[in-house]
Amino acid sequence: MTSRYSAFSLFKEGLAGQKGWVPAWRSPQPKASYDAIIIGGGGHGLATAYYLARTHGITNVAVLEKGWIGGGNTGRNTTVVRSNYYYPESVALYGLAHKLYEGLSKELNYNVMLSQRGMVTLCHSMNELEIAARTVNAMQINGTDAELYMPEDVRRVAPIYNFEPDARFPVFGGVWQGRAGTARHDAVAWGYARGASRLGVDIIQNCEVTDFIVEGGRCRGVQTTRGTMRAERIGMAVAGHSSVLSAKAGFRLPINSYALQACVSEPVKPILDTVVLSPGPGVYVSQSDKGEMVIGGALDRIPSYGQRGNLPTLEGVIAGLLEMFPAFGQLKLMRQWAGIVDVVPDSSPIIGESPLPGLFLNCGWGTGGFKAIPAGGTLLAHLLATGRHHDISRPFDLDRFVTGRLLDEAAGSGIAH
Repeated sequence: MTSRYSAFSLFKEGLAGQKGWVPAWRSPQPKASYDAIIIGGGGHGLATAYYLARTHGITNVAVLEKGWIGGGNTGRNTTVVRSNYYYPESVALYGLAHKLYEGLSKELNYNVMLSQRGMVTLCHSMNELEIAARTVNAMQINGTDAELYMPEDVRRVAPIYNFEPDARFPVFGGVWQGRAGTARHDAVAWGYARGASRLGVDIIQNCEVTDFIVEGGRCRGVQTTRGTMRAERIGMAVAGHSSVLSAKAGFRLPINSYALQACVSEPVKPILDTVVLSPGPGVYVSQSDKGEMVIGGALDRIPSYGQRGNLPTLEGVIAGLLEMFPAFGQLKLMRQWAGIVDVVPDSSPIIGESPLPGLFLNCGWGTGGFKAIPAGGTLLAHLLATGRHHDISRPFDLDRFVTGRLLDEAAGSGIAH
C-alpha cells in the first residue's frame, strides 16, 4: 500500500490501476477516553490535533466533527491567505500562520495549492490614501511586508479594473502585500486530517457533542451522539457555533454569529492574477485555478445560522463588483453559499482557557479564520499540551474583556463587521 505522495508513487499507482493507495485518514470507532479531545473537524480543529501529535507527542487524541471533515467554514470561504494586520499582536499571530502556510504542502506531504499572487486593498479617496500610508508604515514597523501603491501600480496588477474618469469607485492607490494569495480550502483540511491520522489521531465524523461532563468544577469529557468520551483536556474550535456549545458548558461568550456570503462565477480564461479588495463597496475578488471568479462581501446584518445567507446582501455585493469590474457583467454565477462566522466586539480571536477549567477555546476569528488555521492550531495545541499560553496567544485571552486591553482589528478584517 502506498502512503506517501510523490511523482514516483503517482506513476507506480498509475501502472497498478490506482488500487494501492492508503485511505487519506482512518475512521475508527470512538474510544471511552483520550488524553485530549478536539471539538470541531474544520481547519483549526484538525491543525490542533496535528500539532498536538507532531510537536508535543500527544497522539491519543480524538477530533469530533458533527458533520463531515471540512464541511463547515473551512469549506465555505474565499480562500484568501494574508497577514497585513495593524497591531503588533495581530501581526505576530497572522504572521505565524502565513509563515506556516508557506511550508505547509511540504510539511504535510499534501499540496494545499498555495498561490502567493499578492493582494491589493484599494483606496477610493485622498483621505483613504492618507490612512493607507499610515497603515503601511505601521505594518512595516511591525515586520509585515506591505507597500503603498499609487494608481499606476494598481493598474499594473489589476488592469481590468474600472479606471474610467466617471467610475463610482475611483482608484487613488492601495495597500499591497506581495506574499498574500490563496490556498485550496478543502486541501488544507484534508492535508491536516491526513497528517493527524497518520500520527495516530482518531478522526470521528458524524459525532455531535450534546453536553459536557463536569466533575469537581472541571470539564472531564463530553456526551456525544456516539457515546460518552472522557479527557482531561478538551479544545473547542467550532467557529460560528462557539456560543451554542459554550451555553451547554454553562457560560456565555462575547460572540455574535453571522452569515458571510460568497459566490463563484463560471470559469473563464485568466484575467485577474491577484486578489483585489475594496472596502468601499465591501467586495473582494480573485480568480481560482479553475478560472472561476471567487467573490466575497460583507456580513449579513442579522445574526443567523443560515448557510445560504439572504438575497439583498448578495445583490449589494454583485452591484459593487460590477462597478469595479464592468466586464464581469457577462458572467453567470455558478454557486452561492454562506459560512457562519463568529464575530467578537474587537474583531480579534479568543484563544485561551474558558471559564470552565479544562475546556480551552479557539474562536472569534470572524472573517479571518481560514488564513489563521496553522497558527490557531499551533497555539491551541500549546495550550492543551502545557496548560499555559504561548507568547503569541496571551494577548487574545478571554480576560482582555475584563481588563479592557482590546485589539480592535475591524479595519484589518477588510470588510464591515
